Amino acid sequence: MAEAQVGKGKVTLFSQKASGGVTYRIPALLLLPEESVLLAFAEERSSPRDEHARHLVMRRGRKEGMSVQWGPQESLMTASLPGYRPMNPCPVFEKKHGQVFLFFICVQSDVTEWHQLKSGRNAARLCYISSHDGGHRWSHLTDLTNQVIGKDLRNWATFAVGPGHGLQMSSGRLVIPAYAYSVHRNWFTRSVTSTSPHSVIFYSDDRGQSWARGPLLKSLKTIECQVAEVTRQDNGCVLYCNARSPEQYRVEAFITGSRGCFEDANPCKDLPETGNGCQGSVVSFTPVQNTTELGLRKNPAASTHFLGHSNAPKTSRSWMVFSHPTDRRRRANLGVYLNTSPLVKGNWKAHWVLNEGPSGYSDLAVCEEGQAVLLGCLFECGVHHEYEEIAFQLFTDRDLLRNLREGPS
Repeated sequence: MAEAQVGKGKVTLFSQKASGGVTYRIPALLLLPEESVLLAFAEERSSPRDEHARHLVMRRGRKEGMSVQWGPQESLMTASLPGYRPMNPCPVFEKKHGQVFLFFICVQSDVTEWHQLKSGRNAARLCYISSHDGGHRWSHLTDLTNQVIGKDLRNWATFAVGPGHGLQMSSGRLVIPAYAYSVHRNWFTRSVTSTSPHSVIFYSDDRGQSWARGPLLKSLKTIECQVAEVTRQDNGCVLYCNARSPEQYRVEAFITGSRGCFEDANPCKDLPETGNGCQGSVVSFTPVQNTTELGLRKNPAASTHFLGHSNAPKTSRSWMVFSHPTDRRRRANLGVYLNTSPLVKGNWKAHWVLNEGPSGYSDLAVCEEGQAVLLGCLFECGVHHEYEEIAFQLFTDRDLLRNLREGPS
């Protein structure tokens, strides 16, 4: 058993084993609010390499006030397809029926991403398993590839979901963030000339009975992404997307309409990328107290340009938190950033370094706890490399406000 408490630092949930090279990567975190339970997911690999993923693992955490008691590690053996390896856990919780959907991709054994990009031949399948009892028992695998992607798969070199959590919107729509590499071919020879990555979402409007996908974000190159719902002051809601990019900065966009179209994507210069890039996590919440009461001042340098909805109100009831390595050259010093006006450009606050040293992928979860907002972060970290362990840390919105570094990020 491992116990995490607010103010007590991180606890290790999955740890690399020196003997045999077993490594855990790609964290995903999901809150089951009615049960006060957190589910932590990861990939178990025989080495740190992507092609050595073996199966998905999970730990259950029971939240009691400002602490979480974590149970033992479990292997999710139904999340498997013969001849394939499961990767990129991306869970979402459907509140009405109390059903957990754990999405992931299954990739043909020993086929690397590089080979798929070079050949233009996809080797991934879109899959999920589900649970009606909070993750105690899981269904057999469902393969959605033909239903959701179909013939368009011929134009994708590869694709993946998440990684990290999905989202159920206030409308009931379930959203799974994803990305795909489009194939560009020579007009005459049909040989692959290049590929380009673009974020996309898979979604369901019938509580997970059927799934569809939106169009690719074509205006910018974007890879792994996460989404968060932002509530405006008039109680209308918009879906925000934050994506990894091969460029110098993260990319922000809003997703609008019934088909899940991306609108007005822009590089976010408040959130620099790390070296060759890294996955990041984003969540939204309604603060218990407003900005003025907490002593936060409006950023006078923030642009008043509203992303995606020029005629909509620019103020929101939601705040957002984003986690990502803060070092510009390598995956190190995991930071959490705050945005008190997510509908306004240039309003991310300077970061708080949650974990110093090597830090990689992360995933956030948020819940209200009385007069405080409680946040959990599941993240890759280590002493020499960021893939030595996956740890979990609890903190509150007030911890974040108190520790935000002064000055520009």
